[in-house]
Amino acid sequence: MAVYTDIDDPSEYFQTKLYTGTNNELVLTFDGNSDIQPNMIWTKNRGRAANHVLSDTVRGIGKGIYPDTTGAEGDTNYISAIGSDGYTIVATDSVEINRDDDTFVSWNWKESATAGMDIVSYTGNATARTISHSLSAVPAWMIIKCRSESGHSWKVYHRSIGATKTLALQNNSTPDDDANYHGDTEPTSSVFTIGSNGDVNDNGETFIAYLFAEKQGFSKFGSYIGNGQADGTYVHLGFSPAWIMRKKTSGTENWTIHDNKRDTHNVTFKRLLANDNGAEYDSASNQVDLLSNGFKCRANNDGGNADDGQYIYMAFAEQPFVTSTGVPATAR
Repeated sequence: MAVYTDIDDPSEYFQTKLYTGTNNELVLTFDGNSDIQPNMIWTKNRGRAANHVLSDTVRGIGKGIYPDTTGAEGDTNYISAIGSDGYTIVATDSVEINRDDDTFVSWNWKESATAGMDIVSYTGNATARTISHSLSAVPAWMIIKCRSESGHSWKVYHRSIGATKTLALQNNSTPDDDANYHGDTEPTSSVFTIGSNGDVNDNGETFIAYLFAEKQGFSKFGSYIGNGQADGTYVHLGFSPAWIMRKKTSGTENWTIHDNKRDTHNVTFKRLLANDNGAEYDSASNQVDLLSNGFKCRANNDGGNADDGQYIYMAFAEQPFVTSTGVPATAR
């Protein structure tokens, strides 16, 4: 029998949670089938301009860092506890996480070699070297950020553009070709390489790295070519996606995020941008269908489907196309 997935229940390792702020302490419980104690929480106010906030259990769950800026880590103390199936937000009127009556989305990952996710903290020394990780698999997607000093770019490695180039998560720029980020050296199943560039290895500064390896039926990190048509490019994933982020690499375009909770039916068009603090908006020019085995572009814009445009994507599953026991995914 063919093996379609390594993980039958993706909600054990990734979930999207929608909630409304209260200004009071807020205990969030996830909606999926499995308990998940999240190690990485990415939050965004949907209704107004506010920074993205990323928290994790390696740096300390009360420390926030902002994907849409080059700012340093801050002691936000927004999250007070991780529960057996969710987490607790403190009483605060912060527009970034709990403003009364504002709507929010949080994307939540569990750190696990089984699911291909590792969080690594290290200190820079301005000398090219390797850093160990615990994936026991080759990372396909890595995000690195200086924690201790502002002004450093978020550096993104993606296997589709290779270790000779990096992208910046906080802006819409094209890939930067600089051997001083990763030493033009691909990661391995035990280490990744950092060069002397200050964005990944400033002497004496502390850094955080989020690493993801591809897992069949749960996550996929690849690329595609746009066709410039409303009947756009189809991308096969091997699962029904719960979350997709896309970025054009052949031109300057935004990091676009879609998920299956903010849009519950096809086509999906509620868009948030990882590199921008703006509110969610309905984008008729950047629509996609989330299918049982992948996604399909449904617009002809530069952001997701320009003719001959080159794009990378990062995707996590709602359910595998077929479970290990032969149960097929259902359409939306």
